[in-house]
This record gives sequence, C-alpha cells and structure tokens, in this order.
Amino acid sequence: MSLPPPTGRDLGEQPISGLLAAHGLKTHDLVAASTEQITHKMVQRACKGRWLTDNVRAKILRALNKASGQEYKQDELFNY
Repeated sequence: MSLPPPTGRDLGEQPISGLLAAHGLKTHDLVAASTEQITHKMVQRACKGRWLTDNVRAKILRALNKASGQEYKQDELFNY
C-alpha cells in the first residue's frame, strides 16, 4: 500500500536531508557557511519538507554548495 501524495505545505522529507548526511554536514554547518541570512529553522524546515519560498530555497542551495564544495542544482535538493 503506497502513501497518498503530500498535500498542503508538508511535502515530506526532501533530498537535501540525504545530501547533508552524505557530506557529514549538520544544520549549523549550512548556517555558518552562509554569507546570507539563513537560520537553523529554515534548514530544518527544508529537510523536513515544509514548503519554502524560492528565495529561501536559493539561499539554502548556495549555503550547501559552499559547505560541501559541490555544485548542486535546486532540483537536486527539493522535489517540489
């Protein structure tokens, strides 16, 4: 039995969670790496699949790219 698709603003765990784990990064690592204003709560919400604005998703993407040394695209972090 498969689960119904997520509805509303809760979109289920996102690929960013796996990427953070694969690089051995924590929420704080992204906040510390960012030169923009992001919070621990923003990163936690991104991982849990709460809907975020395009601007916040872009900030998190830039922070992950800087912290990991990789060049990810937004569709590799979020599935919405």
